[in-house]
Amino acid sequence: MKLVIAGVSGRMGRMLVAAADAAEGVDVAAALVRPGHDWVGHDLGRALGGAERGVIVTGDAGAALGSADALIDFTAPDATLAYAQEAARRGVAHVIGTTGFDADQIATLEAGEARNVTVRAGNMSLGVNLLTQLVRQVAAALGEEFDIEIVERHHRHKVDAPSGTALMLGEAAAEGRGVAIGDVSDRGRDGITGPRRAGDIGFAAIRGGDIVGMHDVVFAGPGEIVTLSHMATDRSLFARGAVRAALWAQDRPAGRYDMLDVLGIG
Repeated sequence: MKLVIAGVSGRMGRMLVAAADAAEGVDVAAALVRPGHDWVGHDLGRALGGAERGVIVTGDAGAALGSADALIDFTAPDATLAYAQEAARRGVAHVIGTTGFDADQIATLEAGEARNVTVRAGNMSLGVNLLTQLVRQVAAALGEEFDIEIVERHHRHKVDAPSGTALMLGEAAAEGRGVAIGDVSDRGRDGITGPRRAGDIGFAAIRGGDIVGMHDVVFAGPGEIVTLSHMATDRSLFARGAVRAALWAQDRPAGRYDMLDVLGIG
């Protein structure tokens, strides 16, 4: 599989290169950064501080995707939207780990996903996707007398909140209860907010240090609390999951997929 990695100069981009190098049958054929980046025109291996690889870093998505099989993209919403259009135009499978989209950006992505193979997930780890399934089941089993709160913790450099994983867990809880997350989401509490509204799903975001990712889904009922948790200790697990998704996406029919499809646990 000829793989293109977007945002290759970033922390996740570097991990994606390492994960691709460790995977059987994967060749990093091109490396993308934003136009004007210092790495443009340089050999990828040298830019990463190692030996030459014969792959020149580019800011031109069209050129990078010309002979590719898949694109892995953990960049930013605006960049991902542009990459999605180019990937669809060229029939290149697009694995999206980017988070922080607004409603209009999600609608734009969804409108184009029917034309191309797209794997989009708020989290690429096996554990989190298993947790999503459990949250859906527990939410369906427990009534509204159990309040649902999602608490997420990430490193100080994360720019979006709630995290994509927290939103994914909230959507699973809402699906379990047969409601739309947009109707029950409670993301801000400050000052005299009044009592908690029954049926709401609350979100709290903690940012600090170098926390890779911690998520708790709390079901607080009368006299008891059920908590489902996941903690990531190594960010490279997201890179490995993304490479696995890119391999899985080969020869799939066009459409939107997620990691539950890739892992076969949907």
